[in-house]
Amino acid sequence: MTVKEVRRAHARTQGARAECGKVQADARAGDVSSRVEGEGEPTSSAAPAATVAAGRAAQELGVRRAEFELAVHLGLIAVVGAPGGGRPRVHEAEIARLREQPGFPDGLAERVRTVGTAEGAALLDIAPARFTRLARAGCVSPVTFYLNRYRAVVWLYLADELAVFASRETELLAGRTPLGMRTMLESGADWRPRNWRSQRIDRLLNRTRDPWVRTAVQASALDPVQLAEVVDDPYERAYLVRVRPEPVFGRPGSIAAREAMGELMLADDPDEILWRRVNLTLELDGAREDRPAPRPGDDGGIRTAPTVRAGAGPRTGTAIPASAAEPASPSGRPGASGSPAAGVPTGKGLLARLGWRGRGAG
Repeated sequence: MTVKEVRRAHARTQGARAECGKVQADARAGDVSSRVEGEGEPTSSAAPAATVAAGRAAQELGVRRAEFELAVHLGLIAVVGAPGGGRPRVHEAEIARLREQPGFPDGLAERVRTVGTAEGAALLDIAPARFTRLARAGCVSPVTFYLNRYRAVVWLYLADELAVFASRETELLAGRTPLGMRTMLESGADWRPRNWRSQRIDRLLNRTRDPWVRTAVQASALDPVQLAEVVDDPYERAYLVRVRPEPVFGRPGSIAAREAMGELMLADDPDEILWRRVNLTLELDGAREDRPAPRPGDDGGIRTAPTVRAGAGPRTGTAIPASAAEPASPSGRPGASGSPAAGVPTGKGLLARLGWRGRGAG
């Protein structure tokens, strides 16, 4: 497909998605009482709705298992925790809703279709080298990754998002690269890991209202030293580890994939680190106001973190072998995400608590 064909296909899908938008909203509103909420118990007094395992749900929806898990990650499929723990399951009503959507079964598979650099470049009708430059500059953002046989990270992108980019940023697909972008790339910048982290955090935040879980999500982007500087209470740090949400269907299987995941999750640029510390501090303040972290000897009366539900956010989930993703900066311009912005609320002594007091002072 050329870029023109991609645009035409994207335009055709918009009408169908608009028609099914109200159907989706009504179905989700009717199903909300049977899902696991952020706090409290389901309000419905009816018998629990029938659920099926993820593997069977994938078969009934006509998608591969990896595509199914990515759809959960993106918030396209709602899952619920199994009674007594275990792997998440899917309501039969949710499967029926998805099967009734226009374009089934190809529509869902197309929305989670991922491409690498070569195929992504072909979709945009540009050279692979130009595609890589756009990705490094943050114009297009990876949704997941895998490790090749050399244990190098290979980024994957949503074909659907590339179609949107092609329609929105046509000037970047031809001609000379803008001067600012060239300067940034010549300095060695690579926004792919940063954008992946930002998207992963945003999607996890969309899936919970619990303040301690939200704090744990923000904390996941900082290494232990940075975390200890912001959260000086060791019991609070231990609690953040306990409530930190894991990928819906578990961690990547191989040791190499887990190591790569651990490295990519950590902020590695000074301004990104500062931004994550600011957000962690603000979330921590809210969590402490809500309830204290448990201490040794607590009798269990303290409210614990609720079960996190998938599908709560606009586009949230996990893929294999990497479990999460990150969005590109607005309009593809680096700096819009992951950097302190004007208007961010600051509490009393915030910079001091961040450990930045006196830095830059004359």
